[in-house]
Amino acid sequence: MKKLLAIMLVLALVLAGCASSGGEAAGDSVNISFGTGGTSGTYYTFGGVLAGVLGNAVDGVNISVQSTGASKANIQLIADGEAQMALVQNDTMDYAYKGTDLFADEGAVKGFMTMGGIYAEVCQIVTSDKITSIEELKGKVVSVGDAGSGTEFNARQMLEAYGITFDDIKVANLGFGESANAFKDGKIDAFFVTAGAPTTALVDLATTNTINILEIDDEHAKMLMDKYPFYTQYVVPSGSYNGVDGDKKTVAVKATLIVSEKLPEDVVYNLTKAMFENKAEIAASHAKGESLDPKYAVEGMSVPFHPGAEKYYKEVGVIQ
Repeated sequence: MKKLLAIMLVLALVLAGCASSGGEAAGDSVNISFGTGGTSGTYYTFGGVLAGVLGNAVDGVNISVQSTGASKANIQLIADGEAQMALVQNDTMDYAYKGTDLFADEGAVKGFMTMGGIYAEVCQIVTSDKITSIEELKGKVVSVGDAGSGTEFNARQMLEAYGITFDDIKVANLGFGESANAFKDGKIDAFFVTAGAPTTALVDLATTNTINILEIDDEHAKMLMDKYPFYTQYVVPSGSYNGVDGDKKTVAVKATLIVSEKLPEDVVYNLTKAMFENKAEIAASHAKGESLDPKYAVEGMSVPFHPGAEKYYKEVGVIQ
């Protein structure tokens, strides 16, 4: 009888271990909540396409998309265990990981890792054709984005590379739409925008106003990237905006996929692999899918890769 009870106890412990395996046991599903952004934004629409394709491509994975407050909120959701995957800007995740800038009050946030960069969010400085260089912004009225926004930090850092501080300009804190309207009315001389290019607000503005996109030359771009490794160089192609002729050199941050460090290695590996192997299907439903590229995905990343993503990138030779 004692022997039978012992056998039953062992079996019970084995079964309990299988039940608590967090989706790793054969036949179990892994449920992933995917944080994106507002329902009218690119994060939400692209996230929906990505979730659908990856959910079909990877067996045993169910992905549900949730609308959120985007980058900062998404990092906090993963840290709290309320999301397992999210889209964020790579500069914002750098701040979170180090506890600086946008996260200076909260301190460093842990629990998330990098899956890969997806597409460029381009840092654009918009002026009239009367201003042709960043140095000429001194003394001008410049909108640097909403107070506390990622754009505001981009503006501060980009100006810093040229030896300019906010004390050297007349700062206005306006969103993209407000900035465009203020520019039309002659209330500001220039404004910063961090968004995919071409940016709709700027396309519309260029139909009624002459605009210029200021360039960041190689020397200053290197200074910026050396201090803030989440930046990469980017060229806004000629003709992106009405009247803006010639390619314009600038810098960009990246819309980036992050995942919970608690997701199993094999799950993240399969998701990463499926994302790149199904690029054509993703791109057919959303233009941002065209940017998917393993080499691009690993550039400008300052937060460690999830072991599953790292395994894939090593396989394809983009990291050692």
